[in-house]
Amino acid sequence: MTSATSDSSSTARAQIGVTGLAVMGSNIARNLARHGHTVALHNRSIAKTDALIAEHGDEGDFVRTETVEEFVAALQKPRRVLIMVKAGEATDAVIEELAGAMETGDIIIDGGNALYTDTIRREAALRERGLHFVGAGISGGEEGALNGPSIMPGGPKESYEALGPLLESIAAQVDGVPCCTHIGPDGSGHFVKMVHNGIEYADMQLIGEAYNLFRDALGYDADRIADVFTEWNSGELESYLVEITAEVLQQKDAKTGKPLVDVIVDAAEQKGTGRWTVKSALDLGVPVTGIAEAVFARALSGSRDQRKAAQGLASGALGAKPTDAEQFTEDIRQALYASKIVAYAQGFDQIRAGSDEYGWDLTPGDMATIWRGGCIIRARFLNRIKEAYDTNPALTSLIVEPYFREAIENAIDSWRRVVVTATQLGIPVPAFASSLSYYDGLRAERLPAALTQGQRDFFGAHTYERIDADGKFHTLWSGDHSEVSA
Repeated sequence: MTSATSDSSSTARAQIGVTGLAVMGSNIARNLARHGHTVALHNRSIAKTDALIAEHGDEGDFVRTETVEEFVAALQKPRRVLIMVKAGEATDAVIEELAGAMETGDIIIDGGNALYTDTIRREAALRERGLHFVGAGISGGEEGALNGPSIMPGGPKESYEALGPLLESIAAQVDGVPCCTHIGPDGSGHFVKMVHNGIEYADMQLIGEAYNLFRDALGYDADRIADVFTEWNSGELESYLVEITAEVLQQKDAKTGKPLVDVIVDAAEQKGTGRWTVKSALDLGVPVTGIAEAVFARALSGSRDQRKAAQGLASGALGAKPTDAEQFTEDIRQALYASKIVAYAQGFDQIRAGSDEYGWDLTPGDMATIWRGGCIIRARFLNRIKEAYDTNPALTSLIVEPYFREAIENAIDSWRRVVVTATQLGIPVPAFASSLSYYDGLRAERLPAALTQGQRDFFGAHTYERIDADGKFHTLWSGDHSEVSA
């Protein structure tokens, strides 16, 4: 049943409203309607509202509105409005327009990829006006939005009482558990979604490096590489990204008949969430090396003029290609799994650090639970991560948890062979290599940071600690080189 009239002010019957009816917004609205919720529709261009109703009006109960006033009037109290517009100034403009028409206790939900600090600011401002603001990270792309995404809402706990049942009803379900939960206060939901996207960057880069090794070290064509990824998707690497990797590699170009991947320009774009993740990690002092290398790798791929100018630069003496393709294939699989563990471990470290910094009291196991379905990084081993944090919520690092520790110990020799072989062949593997270096740095008994701190004390009197005494110390470098207590 669909309301064809724009005069909705007489009957406030919609449980939720969606404004911003591009593909993601339209699919979320359809998902809500399919689950029995009456959905008020609003878009700056009324044509999009009419197109949605014309094409999908039979999927549920929609209320057509033209103005913000009609839109708000169509909603039951407390009013719940989901914003699906471009992040930044556009979001602020829509929020301000909605807030002017809403009443105390009403709820505005931002479902876009907003920077979490913007969400903190918006939540505080709307709280002053008596409104609830929820920053909800939504992962799963267009398909997930329609058929069940992973949803990460952060904001006032009391707002989740009114909003949660709706979001949980449309989220992906794994073992009867919705991939949606209240993450925490103000910007926590968008923060967690940001880190999710950072892990996604790392995961995709690692898969890309594996593909590159198959192509350039073993000489495999796209079809053969697709077969490998298909096989891997039936084991511990089972995940959405590995699954679609095989599908992308199998796709043929309609014009040339070549594998599509071979005619796509090798320059990866980005919308910014990966950069946000790395910037935030720097501010928090958390080493997310795998994520950072993935972001930099995309930037390098897009540096077309520099890459063109560098064509033909010396490679030095290159090593021999692997002669045992089966063994090297297994080495790549192990290196991919170990590096993937590092990427997730670093992401969860950042979530814990963000929680501590902003007083959010986040529960890491909740993230693993809601990422098991619907989202882009859904993977079999998220069940292992959930179990790890269920067993020990205060886990210092996933890498030291028994299952993951054993997995890396089993993979370490293969991991090293992959990085060494790639280096000898001049094949770039920044994410594999940085992940291995991070692991080696973490497990090292002593790091060269002692020298770094000595240098800092020499030129800036920044002091240092001693291994055999408490307190801070300084050497009188410009004097008699004696040591004094700082």
